[in-house]
Amino acid sequence: MATQCSSFEVSGRLGAARAGTLTLPNGTVPTPAFMPVGTRAAVRGITPAELREAGSTLVLANTYHLWVRPGSPIIGRIGGLRRFMGWQGPILTDSGGYQVFSLREHTKVTEAGVRFRSPEDGEYRVLSPEVSIAVQEELGVDIAMAFDECLEWPATRDRAAASADRTTRWLDRCISARKMAHQTALFGIVQGGTWDDLRRDHALQIGERPLDGYAIGGLSVGEDRDALLATTEVACAALPADRPRYLMGVGQPRDLLDAIARGVDLFDCVLPTRAGRHGHAYTSVGRRNLKNARYAEDPGPLDPACACPTCTTWSLSYLRHLTRCDEMLGKRLLTLHNLWYYQSLVRRARAHIAARDGDAFAALTREAEVATALVAT
Repeated sequence: MATQCSSFEVSGRLGAARAGTLTLPNGTVPTPAFMPVGTRAAVRGITPAELREAGSTLVLANTYHLWVRPGSPIIGRIGGLRRFMGWQGPILTDSGGYQVFSLREHTKVTEAGVRFRSPEDGEYRVLSPEVSIAVQEELGVDIAMAFDECLEWPATRDRAAASADRTTRWLDRCISARKMAHQTALFGIVQGGTWDDLRRDHALQIGERPLDGYAIGGLSVGEDRDALLATTEVACAALPADRPRYLMGVGQPRDLLDAIARGVDLFDCVLPTRAGRHGHAYTSVGRRNLKNARYAEDPGPLDPACACPTCTTWSLSYLRHLTRCDEMLGKRLLTLHNLWYYQSLVRRARAHIAARDGDAFAALTREAEVATALVAT
């Protein structure tokens, strides 16, 4: 169903899992989809062409960091974030709400917004729902996230309830602040901690707003995995079925498959790129630590089932050498492989859902479990 500048069509189902297409102003996104994280308008060490070759169709950048440096007016005058970073596909920006959590020692939260003392330059800034929307529209992105309050974990029930209520009030201010609804979609964010009733009520509440999609926020901040999945399932069941659902900041390969099975359509996470920079690779035979001596003379590929440039060109022995020497090329090659692997997971999940092949989806879920586990030394 189309809202103002986007549409979402579900073309296949397997239980609660969905295969679909999200159409945005600057391209279409087959779902389920994984967004590489380009916080400062760059996925570390990887070019836009390499992202596209890996199978990426949508990337994420961060409103707060681009607002601070280089500043959204500069990016706007250059022609928008797509031109600035050389990426020709759709872009989603986080609202800056996550920085309420991650930079909490530098912030003061009030009903008006959040006052930050920027670690980058020491300056004080106030990020409000209105400012967040204005910055994201100036960046010219396809999907803007509504400004929310992401809580630390653990938080009391009363604090989680109050935060969800404030997030709703801020969402309404975001909706009122929109000036470019014809070219920038808006997603709301479900909060409520790990209390099922708070999550359900908040999902139902924001599901009544005229939004292009909905995200599940405030997870992967310290809660256990069972709580993460249970909360995700509750929120998905309460959100509108005709809009995309986005699980923010999650996660390991097994998390993606388990969340897809509960009805999630979109993901982002720093894990595949961060792991690559630290010498770890997700593969069909397990998560490899390339610092291990066992790979010193191994002539085989990183992942025998992978067709990425890293796996088809270089040996485990060479990749271990690069990792041990802390060579930039090693970080790039492992990051590139991890992105290929994550995109392969969601692509195969999409195909199995479309074909209604439960056995194949279950086998892929088992592979994702293996890929998450560290290979023994």
